[in-house]
This record gives sequence, C-alpha cells and structure tokens, in this order.
Amino acid sequence: MFDFLNSLLNRHPEKVKANVEIYTWATCPFCIRAKLLLWWKGAKFAEYKIDGNEEKRSQMAQRSNGRRTVPQIFVNDQHLGGCDDLYELDAQGNLDSLLFQVASVSE
Repeated sequence: MFDFLNSLLNRHPEKVKANVEIYTWATCPFCIRAKLLLWWKGAKFAEYKIDGNEEKRSQMAQRSNGRRTVPQIFVNDQHLGGCDDLYELDAQGNLDSLLFQVASVSE
C-alpha cells in the first residue's frame, strides 16, 4: 500500500521530455486508462480523437503497422502499442526511461 502511495506522490513531471502521442475514442475505457497512466507519470501528450474520422484512423493504422484498435500510443515516434502494452511496460519498469528520453529533432 505504501509503495503504491509513494509511486503516486513521487512523480517528476519536469523530467518527462518525450514526445507522447495517443490515438483515442472519447468513450473508450482503455483510452481513458492509458491517458490516466500517462497523466500520473506527468507526461504531456498530443491526443488524436478519431471518433468517426476514417482518415485519422487510417493514419493511425499506417503508423501502428496495421493496428486499428484504440488506443495506439507513440513515444518519440516509437509505437508502444495499446493500453495493455503501456501498463505492461510500466510493470516491467521500462516506461519511465522511455518517457524521460528527449525527443530527437528531425532535420
């Protein structure tokens, strides 16, 4: 219990430097869970709401190697997957290191 509370209180949003993007539907519970975890981590993210927008959904599918389910999450243009993938990365202790990487600037 105390470990959980400490993890909530010891966020360091000033360290989150990554460019985070998430494709969502407004009422998708998995999208809400994924955004909640990113928020708890202190990550600012660009959200692309694709409700009924087939053009945006096709763009998401192209970026995510054909995946058409939501959410689809990208960190520094690297496809992480969906909500379960995001939580698995966090459980393995690998999410923070991705979020703290500085996004490279394309020239």
